[in-house]
Amino acid sequence: MIQCENLTKRFGDVTAVDRVTFSVAKQSIFGFLGPNGSGKSTVIRMLCGILEPTEGVGRIAGQDVSGDTDAIKGSLGYMSQRFSLYDELTANENLQFYARLYGVRGEAMKKRRDELIALTHLEPYIDRRAGQLSGGWKQRLAMACALVHSPTVLFLDEPTAGIDPVARRELWDLLFELSSGGMTLFVTTHYMDEAERCTHVGYIYMSKLVVCGAPDDLKQLPAVNPPGTKRLDVTCDHVTVGLRAVRKLDGVRASTVFGQSMHFLVEESMPEQSIRDALGNAGIHQVDIRPIGPSLEDVFVALTRQYAGGPA
Repeated sequence: MIQCENLTKRFGDVTAVDRVTFSVAKQSIFGFLGPNGSGKSTVIRMLCGILEPTEGVGRIAGQDVSGDTDAIKGSLGYMSQRFSLYDELTANENLQFYARLYGVRGEAMKKRRDELIALTHLEPYIDRRAGQLSGGWKQRLAMACALVHSPTVLFLDEPTAGIDPVARRELWDLLFELSSGGMTLFVTTHYMDEAERCTHVGYIYMSKLVVCGAPDDLKQLPAVNPPGTKRLDVTCDHVTVGLRAVRKLDGVRASTVFGQSMHFLVEESMPEQSIRDALGNAGIHQVDIRPIGPSLEDVFVALTRQYAGGPA
């Protein structure tokens, strides 16, 4: 449904996107990750026909995003990372306005509006001005407006930034519903738990696509699982105190706090008793240690470090 072949965008001497190549299957949820300024939004704008690629080709459903802009416009929905609707208009007025922009009028508009209100559960707020909505409901309204013309591909640029965890989960429930209904979703996010929910993910760093694939496949990459190492989850009280104690041990390659636990990448020969002893010396005696596999966060941290340091 979405194809990029050596997609490149330069602004003067700055290369914002450098020869990016990937594809997104129909009805999938593709997560696009990377640090701020890495090129995520620029890729989306090129695929939506907003920016002209300097080099390379982008296609939506086989149609060139540069040459067939009018042809693909009706099949695309775009929800920006910032709320871009009209604060002084009500939710209903925003929906009607965007419907008319896409040529949806009359009975078709009323039917589609009712469908979107039911989908997003906006009915209690339909006559409230958009500027008075909470962050989560603003995002629901923005999504409804992006869907008003029944697109087959929906681009969402950091759709859950700045909203609370409950609203985030509810928004993702909507995305799963849209995907199951046949829509293809392209989502940028900084949240690793959201990336885990995607069918495929791509990671862009400093304008270059570093890796792309299914989350489970990426977790098996050699860079993420150095030979002779293992990963451990260590649960205890006072994890910040425990982290300081354990990370000083020989054999600890990487360490981080993860909720009420600590995650360590250590040498395979390192005995668990060494960790228990270090924690005991720090006054922590109730300790649970178990082996774990890498998370997507581990994947992207490892790849960023490898890429920033040059070829491995």
